[in-house]
Parts: sequence; C-alpha cells; structure tokens
Amino acid sequence: MTSTIPARSEAGSPLAHNYHPLPVTLTSGEGAWVRDVDGNTYLDLLAGYSALNFGHRHPALTAAAHAQLDRLTLSSRAFDHDLLHPFATALSDLVRPVVAGAEAGTAPMVLPMNTGAEAVETAIKTARKWGYDVRGVAPEHATIVVAANNFHGRTTTIVSFSTDPDARDGFAPHTPGFRIVPFGDADALRAAIDDTTVAVLLEPIQGEQGVVVPPETYWPAVRDICTAADVLLIADEIQSGLGRTGTTFALELWGVRADLVTLGKALGGGVLPVSAVVGRPDVLEVLTPGTHGSTFGGNPLACAVGLAVVDELRPGTHQERARTLGAHLHQRLDTLVDTGLLERTRGVGLWAGLDVDPARMTGRELCERLLRLGVLAKDTHGSTIRLAPPLVIDADDLDLAVDRLTQALR
Repeated sequence: MTSTIPARSEAGSPLAHNYHPLPVTLTSGEGAWVRDVDGNTYLDLLAGYSALNFGHRHPALTAAAHAQLDRLTLSSRAFDHDLLHPFATALSDLVRPVVAGAEAGTAPMVLPMNTGAEAVETAIKTARKWGYDVRGVAPEHATIVVAANNFHGRTTTIVSFSTDPDARDGFAPHTPGFRIVPFGDADALRAAIDDTTVAVLLEPIQGEQGVVVPPETYWPAVRDICTAADVLLIADEIQSGLGRTGTTFALELWGVRADLVTLGKALGGGVLPVSAVVGRPDVLEVLTPGTHGSTFGGNPLACAVGLAVVDELRPGTHQERARTLGAHLHQRLDTLVDTGLLERTRGVGLWAGLDVDPARMTGRELCERLLRLGVLAKDTHGSTIRLAPPLVIDADDLDLAVDRLTQALR
C-alpha cells in the first residue's frame, strides 16, 4: 500500500514543477529503509542519487552534525575555523591515490564548495585559468573536451555541453568552449584535442545515462592522451566516488590518476550539500584571492560531516561491502537477462543500470510497480532504470529487492 498524499508538485501547489516524483511522501528513514506519511515502509534503492551512500541517518554522521550545531555552523571564508584545515588534510589524504603527482609525495590540494555542480564549475574555471596562465592559450579561446550523454549538473554553463534535450533545450544562448565526443571512444577524444584544449572532463562511469561503464582500455588511454597533449584530465567522481563502485574512487578500477577530481553527493553524508575539487597544487594554485569563492563552501558544519565521511571510508569496510554485495547483485540481475525479464544490465559495485524491453513497459512504469511492492527506484531514460542502494544495505534486503524487481517485471 502506498501513500494517498498527492505529489506536492501537482497543479495548485506553490512548488515549482521541475520534478515528476513518484506518488509517495516520505517522513523518516534509517539505513536502507524509509517510511511514508501513512506508515508504509520502503526499501530505498536510489540513495539520493548516491548522496546517501552511508544510508539514512547514519549514526556517526548525524552525531557529527549534532555536535557541530552546538558549536559553530558558519564563519564564511573571511575567517578560518578549527575544522577547515583538518578537513582539507583528511580529504587530501583520501583522494591522494587518484591524483596525478601525489605518487611522488606531493599532497593534493583541496578547494571546498557546496554542490556537485559548483565543484564542476570550479574545475572548469580552474582549467581555463590554468590554460591561460600556464599553457599560454590565447585569451577567450580555451576549449574543454567532454563526452556525449554526460551529466555534470544543471547550471547554464554545464547544460551548454549536455546532449540531453530536456536539460539543454530552452536555455540558450549556450556557453561556448566545449567539444563533445562519444563516451568510450579514445580515438575521437584524441582527435578533438588541439592547441586551444585545456582539459578533458569526464565521468569515470556515466551514472545518469544508466550506469554506462566504458571499455577496459578507455581510461588508461585517456590518461595517456592528456599527458601527451599537456591538457588536464578532470574526473567527475560526484556520483561514482566514495565507495559506490567497490573502490573508494571509480578511477581505481583502472589504476588511473586525474589532475583534478570533483566530489559531492556522498561527501555530505546525506546530511547537507558538501563538495570539493581536489587535485594538483600547481593547477589549483592558479586561483588566487578574489578569483573564486563561496560563502558556505568549507563551512564548519560541512567540514564536521565531511570529516566523519572520510573516517567512515578509511577502513575500507563500505568499499568491501559494495564489492561483495555488488557481485551478488549483478549475478542475480544477469539471471533476469538470461530469463528474458530484462534486456541487459550494466554496472559495477552497488550500482546498476537495467534496460527493460520498451514493449513490456517504460522505466517509469517499472518504478511505479516497484513502489507498490515497497521498493523505491528511479527511471532515467526511456525504459532504463538504475539501482544505487545504500552501501549499508543488508544482504537479505538486497535479495528482497531483487525478488520484488522480479515480481514487478513479471
């Protein structure tokens, strides 16, 4: 049984209708489970688009937030506070394995922001300034190579290089300076780079597109191409990072290091927006006082939660759960393909994209069926849905979810 409360974006509501939510109104959550206004419980297989990697109300994260609420929540970057440098140090250490140059002992630099889109915007600004100041690219001529079917956020600059009509159309004039190539095609990427190129910006795995994993040789080739051309490699780990793929960062699946890494979503532990750009100091140092900033970026509450998130990831327990439970999940999903209930599946760790035969149902219809069975998931494009359960999900609950998915498909 699902909630009878109407979606709050319906006609007559003062809420802008920029979302089409499923008809359920949630009131509380714990771990991988949530409850609605009628007392019904649901297994959450979306996890806030990976913002809730550690589940709802993770005790260590909520404790950190509660403690900081009684001390100091905001100072602005006009002043330092006692958690800013500890947070930067902890995050730098965590991201060190996927930052170029860090293998030689250079600690990555951290620039804290708020949302994932802000982190991507910050990386774009940094790359352009680095191109002008260091590479000597002619003023106002810097270009960045991106991938088709990308998702990096919804600001006017970012949607300018989106290939999704819903995200892009109606928001022109679009920001110039981007070249779009097919995702997974290293030769096309190489051909798009010229003397104006300052960076290549890619998601390691395209989440919004339906958890699209590139060919095994792609990321090593991209790294080699960027190094040879002396352009920055920017990896958007906002959805893929922080344990989701069974590694702390998806780049570790291929042993690749980026020059800049953007983080968000799970960095805030599902408590508040926290994001950052982490990368080579010689690149981030092109930003000087007055060239970039944020009132709330690196605020004390964000740093308290961010530190707790880093502490959660240090032992590797969440990453191991994502690996072992993920292997089981993909094995069971492959069975649904073998029996004809799904057309295909993709993914790694606790992250999967499922394609349903369009003649059978749309992705939206499948999510509505799952809702009636007490499971929350989200469609993405056409007859594709994605699963991204919290990394704390129990093995039995994961099996329950697949059982109900099977029932919904039948």
